[in-house]
Amino acid sequence: MVIVLDSASLYYRAFHALPESMTAPDGHPHNAVRGFLSTLTRLVRQHACGEVVAAWDDDWRPQWRVDLVPSYKQHRVAGGQESDPGTGGVEADEPETLGAQARAIADLLVASGIPVLGAMGFEADDIAATVAHHLPSIVVTGDRDLVQVVTADVRVHLAVNGGMEKWPLLDPDSVLSRFGVRPDQYVDLAVLRGDPSDGLPGVPGIGPKTAVALLSEWGDIHQILDRARSGAGRPLTPRLSALLLDAEDYLERAVRVATARVDAPIELEITRASATQTAADIAEDWGVTRQWRDLLSAIDQAAT
Repeated sequence: MVIVLDSASLYYRAFHALPESMTAPDGHPHNAVRGFLSTLTRLVRQHACGEVVAAWDDDWRPQWRVDLVPSYKQHRVAGGQESDPGTGGVEADEPETLGAQARAIADLLVASGIPVLGAMGFEADDIAATVAHHLPSIVVTGDRDLVQVVTADVRVHLAVNGGMEKWPLLDPDSVLSRFGVRPDQYVDLAVLRGDPSDGLPGVPGIGPKTAVALLSEWGDIHQILDRARSGAGRPLTPRLSALLLDAEDYLERAVRVATARVDAPIELEITRASATQTAADIAEDWGVTRQWRDLLSAIDQAAT
């Protein structure tokens, strides 16, 4: 089993959960670095798992997704301007004091022997999904989009609802009870009802309850559209059929956008190298030596 981190969602969460008055020796805030390391240590201990990889947003808004749905993550682009690709997951609207911390987290993980995986044209969701497609995994994320990767061999530890003790650990049964659909239907649910966090508008007039009812009855968007064309079958009223057929082009494009890729060009031999002096130096510079040592100790204990 490997713990797969949706890194940006975790360091964003740490940044906003802890005050910027927490500072490194040079006076710069280190709240995200400190919180990220503490969270990862607790995850390793909770799951007794010493294998960890960090999925990274080398390309947080891939152009191919924008070409399919231009509104995709548009609200996250500051001033309507794109950020430079390959900036280590720093979005255009990212707080100024978080960018340096995100880069420090990546550097510290790599120097500590924890793989940081990313690729241009693929966002962190794709990286995490690719790992989970090939290896039994616990994917840790604050992004509900990754519910789609849950299988008998893959769990999603969803970082929502306050502290870690409240984070649900989702398996196929708990996904169904929580969202009303199977994991393999989650993308269709998000596309039908809309997902403001990703800039997916959804189908006008179709909310969560209707989307769940349609998927429960017909299985997926393709079968729902087939029924809409034939005009037969509940709960497809003439009005619903018309709404769906008007949105047919959007639905086909949005499903491709919302589906996490499982073919990212990453190394799937997950091995942890020994921490280097560089890691110790980074931890000292950022004033997180104790948190860093706690993490290494937790990993060593879990690996034995």
